Amino acid sequence: MTLEQNPIDAVITWVDGADPVHKAKLDNYLASIGGERPRAASPARFHNSNEIEFCIVSLLKFAPWIGTVFIVTDGQTPQLIEKLKGSAYESRVKVVDHSVIFADYEDCLPTFNSSTILSVLWRIPGLADQFLFLNDDFALLRPVSPDDFFRSGKVVLRGQWRKFSEDHYIKRLLKGINRVFFKELPVNKARVGYLAAQEVSAKILGFSGRYFQVPHNPHAWHVSTFEKYFSKSHEVLRRNIGFKLRSPEQFIGEALSAHLEITNENYVVDDTLKTLQLKPGDQSLIRLKLKLFHADRDSNVTFVCVQNLEQATIKAQSLVIKWLCNRIGTIEQFLKKEK
Repeated sequence: MTLEQNPIDAVITWVDGADPVHKAKLDNYLASIGGERPRAASPARFHNSNEIEFCIVSLLKFAPWIGTVFIVTDGQTPQLIEKLKGSAYESRVKVVDHSVIFADYEDCLPTFNSSTILSVLWRIPGLADQFLFLNDDFALLRPVSPDDFFRSGKVVLRGQWRKFSEDHYIKRLLKGINRVFFKELPVNKARVGYLAAQEVSAKILGFSGRYFQVPHNPHAWHVSTFEKYFSKSHEVLRRNIGFKLRSPEQFIGEALSAHLEITNENYVVDDTLKTLQLKPGDQSLIRLKLKLFHADRDSNVTFVCVQNLEQATIKAQSLVIKWLCNRIGTIEQFLKKEK
């Protein structure tokens, strides 16, 4: 089946936390729940260092077979939309507001919760059944093909099977010690762990003993898979989108999707392509340089995730941005070459 018959789109979630309107919405919500800022509302979660431009450029440059790139936002428009005006790519990159995908669920807005937003990405009007989900801090580093994500309609999963945390003796022991000597945090103050959220997602679907752990990378999703599941399990969706801030009780879209496809036997596992994980605010300059050095020499490193760039030192920021410019290029450079 050709791409014309079975197209592939991309969906990116994005927020500009520096936007005064967004900040006011968040402050008003926090005031409504007592004014205290929980971990899930940490300012770092909403910061934006314009990484989305590298994300969009990389998709247009390295995955030209993608049909439409949808940017999901809350009443905001990234600067690159203006830069694309008048170009051949203007119609291929579209902004979708939260009000559109939360139609009939307006009581859940505004939301400041990525897990909630991911729960309804499949409701984007006109979205192809096959699509890639990416956070705005992801980008491609080299050309990729449709087969890297979908093969004969099956999604390509990256990751590995893991035991649930309660099945690990040492983890159970440490948890018991913590309960004895330390007061456990209330749910609204607890850290929402990525792996823990994956376990929740798998358990919702009845997995026991082990779950399929997916890494941070672009994920292949099917609209029809979500439609079919939520048509029979609407209460699961309704509960998940009711959280305006991230909660350890929620499922996350990438894990739910993976386990749904596993249940449907509609997947293949291929871990060939790797993700370069950069955390410039936490990693030393030497470590960053080493990671970039090795990434340049490993042809399997295909994706990059840059987290909390704005928290890094000026030197670290400059190092990473210069590297991204060399590997991907800016929107201006891309459009100039396309003329």
